[in-house]
Amino acid sequence: MNDNFEQQLQRQSPRQLPSDWRADILRAAHAAASPRLSNRPSSILHQLSSFLWPHPRAWAGLAAVWLAIFALNLSARDASPRTAQRSAPPSPDSLVALRQQERLLAELIGSPEISNAEEPRRPGRAPRSERRDGILNA
Repeated sequence: MNDNFEQQLQRQSPRQLPSDWRADILRAAHAAASPRLSNRPSSILHQLSSFLWPHPRAWAGLAAVWLAIFALNLSARDASPRTAQRSAPPSPDSLVALRQQERLLAELIGSPEISNAEEPRRPGRAPRSERRDGILNA
């Protein structure tokens, strides 16, 4: 059966393609056969290298500068463990100076109320309403 088909093909004369089709086909064939396009896989690495290719030394120098900056940044970090430290309560002298500054500021601003009293103390764990107390006692 294959022999019959091959014999039929040999007997047929090839048809001529239109000239504009031939030019389009040849242009596509040349583009496909171009070693620049056909030998490169479309991976990210190859796309990146084609972008960086015009000035590879400049890009390599820029990468080296960034690596140096990164290394200097890592070496300049403080390696000691950071812990929260409690600060000492303010001294009575500093509290007096702070109150005097507050009074002076209030006088300059023109605030009518100048308080000499300390901050009100907040109650500890006292109930917030009588209602809760009544529920707990019931």
